[in-house]
Amino acid sequence: MTSTKTTPARAKAPGAGTAAKAARGRRVQPSTSEDDSRRNDLITKSAKLFREKGYEKTTVRDIAAAAGMQAGSWFYHFKTKHDILVAVMEQGMTRSLQDIEAIAAQGLPPREAFRQLVTTHLKTLLGPNNHFIPVLLYESRSLDKSAYGKITALMGRYEAIWDEAIDALHRSGDWSMPTGLDRLLLFGALNWSAQWYRPGAGISIEELAEQAITFILRTAPKKRGK
Repeated sequence: MTSTKTTPARAKAPGAGTAAKAARGRRVQPSTSEDDSRRNDLITKSAKLFREKGYEKTTVRDIAAAAGMQAGSWFYHFKTKHDILVAVMEQGMTRSLQDIEAIAAQGLPPREAFRQLVTTHLKTLLGPNNHFIPVLLYESRSLDKSAYGKITALMGRYEAIWDEAIDALHRSGDWSMPTGLDRLLLFGALNWSAQWYRPGAGISIEELAEQAITFILRTAPKKRGK
């Protein structure tokens, strides 16, 4: 038998209705880690597009589609396509600089330091999802003056470490016939590999690095004790 007694309604806490409406109207913001992850993914996908299609031919719709975002969502992270281009180059240069600074800090023998620098540079250039160096090489003309100055400052720090390593090779005799253009010729040879190297085509990046070092130095490693 069902009771016909009416149960009194529970009293609501003061302001509960107002708070509930405010909560419904509030936009939930992503966490910092989630936000950083989306931003990094946007940079990575943009770098790939800039490399494959070119900066000018890549549209903001292309970028949003590649990152799995709605057309205007990427504006939460960047104001313009140019800002994305700057972020691609800046993030790539910063990470690469950290990698080679760690090598320089070890105080390795000149040839070993050079071997690690060459291997790291080629991995950065040819490894999966590493597109920033080709973008840097071919799209830097699209940077405005301020951004270009920022990127070239990072490049200067990167090249300074190579200059020190090359000077050490000259002094040790491992680079037996030094010239005044060694770094430029070195980077020209290494960076051009991005035009022809294909992963899984018969040579690994590590093997390529070893052959590049032999070609550049033209001297075999010195045997210990001799």
